[in-house]
Amino acid sequence: MTDDAGNPFHKPVRRPSETFDRLFAAEDPAEVSRVAHATAHALLTRVREQQDEEVVERLIGFTDRHGIHDIAELWSRSPARTLPGALWRLYLLQLMIHDDPQTAALLYDRGRVAIVSADPVVAGAPTPAGPDELVELVDTILRGLFTGDFAVALDRAAAFCRVQSSGATHLADDYEATESDRATALTTRALRLSTYAADLASCAALWRRDSLT
Repeated sequence: MTDDAGNPFHKPVRRPSETFDRLFAAEDPAEVSRVAHATAHALLTRVREQQDEEVVERLIGFTDRHGIHDIAELWSRSPARTLPGALWRLYLLQLMIHDDPQTAALLYDRGRVAIVSADPVVAGAPTPAGPDELVELVDTILRGLFTGDFAVALDRAAAFCRVQSSGATHLADDYEATESDRATALTTRALRLSTYAADLASCAALWRRDSLT
């Protein structure tokens, strides 16, 4: 995954946004929101009720094979602390790890050492966690959305983001004196990860209160 400060989690979407806007009536935000929430709830409910291993594995591999397509782009327009917003952020997290597992492993290892919290334990990565282990971890977290306790999966993802954010922050400090552009990119990445962690943790709390819509 690129360290581009403008959009560190970017993944190209094959369908142009203007085409998407025409299909989903961009002039009617309420309709876009309705469809986003309906598809997120329908997908999650169906998969969790059926517990079909083949379907779950297809969903886990969806972004790895195809990137984020129309339905996930639809979720991207939802507020962060909603079900479609949470699913969008979790898929972006998966893409971040799959696209550049080496950087992810570097950030995670640095964050694991530096952070003063139980987040590494909550996230559940082995020690040490190399690129392959982090790819497996993020897939396991995503799988937990469909087969386990949804709130626990969200909490694990939030903890993972906090560890990564800590690592990015400390690496940014290391680069500040010699590579200011890289330091800025890492700081931007740390802020984005920290924001995602807060959003996902809030979504977990809302889910436990049956209030995540």
